[in-house]
Amino acid sequence: MLIEELEAALAAAREGIARAAGLDELKELRLAYLGKKGTITQVLRGMGALPADQRPEVGQRVNEAREAIEALLAERTAEMEEKALDQRLAAEVVDVTLPGRPAPRGHEHPLQQVRDRLEDIFLGLGFEVAEGPEVEVDLYNFELLNIPKDHPARDMQDSLFITDEILLRTHTSPVQVRYMHARQEAARTLGRDPLPVRIIAPGWVYRNDPADASHSPMFYQMEGLVIDRGITMGDLKGTLLEFARRLYGADVNIRLRPSYFPFTEPSAEVDVSCAVCGGSGCKVCKQTGWVEILGAGMVHPNVLRNGGYDPEEVSGFAFGLGIDRIAMQVYGVEDIRNFFENDLRFLRQF
Repeated sequence: MLIEELEAALAAAREGIARAAGLDELKELRLAYLGKKGTITQVLRGMGALPADQRPEVGQRVNEAREAIEALLAERTAEMEEKALDQRLAAEVVDVTLPGRPAPRGHEHPLQQVRDRLEDIFLGLGFEVAEGPEVEVDLYNFELLNIPKDHPARDMQDSLFITDEILLRTHTSPVQVRYMHARQEAARTLGRDPLPVRIIAPGWVYRNDPADASHSPMFYQMEGLVIDRGITMGDLKGTLLEFARRLYGADVNIRLRPSYFPFTEPSAEVDVSCAVCGGSGCKVCKQTGWVEILGAGMVHPNVLRNGGYDPEEVSGFAFGLGIDRIAMQVYGVEDIRNFFENDLRFLRQF
């Protein structure tokens, strides 16, 4: 009796699989015959009522029926999937001879453009580019720059400390001493002359400043350092005047105002005559005719000593400028935050 049921179920399965119109219908047929409550499974469960001598034959026939139905389902599934693929490919014809869609091309960020421009100017003046770590130690960021612990000048730079001795650098000035040490080491081991030193050090710096139109906790800075025998304040002014004229135009002038920086002495704030009004006074220069662009001064004797140089034999000058501030002046940007918000409407203008 079970064998007859098995043969009938196998015949019905063949007919149903052959007539199936889709993959969903095939899934239903699989459950109907091979599922937990399927016909073949029920036949298999009924074997317990058979005499022991009939069970091997019935079990063999059940396995053969199961394998046959599995093979039919697999074959029919493959046919349907191939047919569906052919239909999809026919509906999604692509003309490979058509030109492709051009990928939008970006360009350098405006801050990078200004950095490249500044580097080109100073490279043309005989400087070389030096770099240093952005995660710095207190020794190089402050102490060797004549800013010992508890010095009031540290209040000028709200610092982001990682540990008591490690911080995110607050300026690019640490590169000055690192480079001086490297030159001194090269002089000792390779016999190279540690003079002259003419470097610029561009890079990111970090301060715990609230973000507003003119401040950012992360900004670009560029440091400059020159050390040689006989360097004077006149060399500093002449270098910065040439820099300003190459950046803003041949008609601009600069002026130096006394200031204070712990790593230079004497120190000065450097202004450039307003390129917008020619020095007559306007909104950009706040009617003064001058725009502040950087700080500078003669390298402090203590910094020279910390770098391995004798201040009785050599002298030097240093300067530092904010690349972001220069970019704001060059492009007429009123809010420094625009450079960091990744708004394509803003960036596409440059």
